[in-house]
Amino acid sequence: MMKQITRVEIAPMTVQDIPAILEIERRSFATPWPRDAYIHELDHNRTAVYVVARQDEAAVGYAGMWVVMDEAHITTIAVDPPLRGLGIGERLLIGLIDRAIERGARWIQLEVRQSNMVAQRLYRKYGFREVGIRRHYYSDGGEDAVVMWTGDLGEDFQQRYRSLRTAFLGA
Repeated sequence: MMKQITRVEIAPMTVQDIPAILEIERRSFATPWPRDAYIHELDHNRTAVYVVARQDEAAVGYAGMWVVMDEAHITTIAVDPPLRGLGIGERLLIGLIDRAIERGARWIQLEVRQSNMVAQRLYRKYGFREVGIRRHYYSDGGEDAVVMWTGDLGEDFQQRYRSLRTAFLGA
């Protein structure tokens, strides 16, 4: 059974969150996004939805996606490395799925490193399935990406999702 961190709030990311997000990004990825990319996403990309996980006002994780017409595409999810395995990533994923459904997305897609089995298990739990491989997708060594997709976010998906969400969050 996974130990869960308590008092984690999922909220919209703001420009004030960027310094903490960049620290988590630096500790999480070999090729982190620059500050300007986050500023552009928050201030100029109308399709972007970015959220931050906060514990006692401190950012401990973040996630983002683009919702274009009826498709949501998850661009990033990261949790501060010392706090991984506590359910923060799952809370972030739930936050993105909630917002995708609110915005009328009919499906969600993402790419995940082929070696990241922990993330793949989480995505499968929430109904994502492998639909392809993007060869040499990651520029920091050429690792392949697994393309995962939810399929239709209609009533069958949402019924299963609500059950998982309630079981995890208790609400």
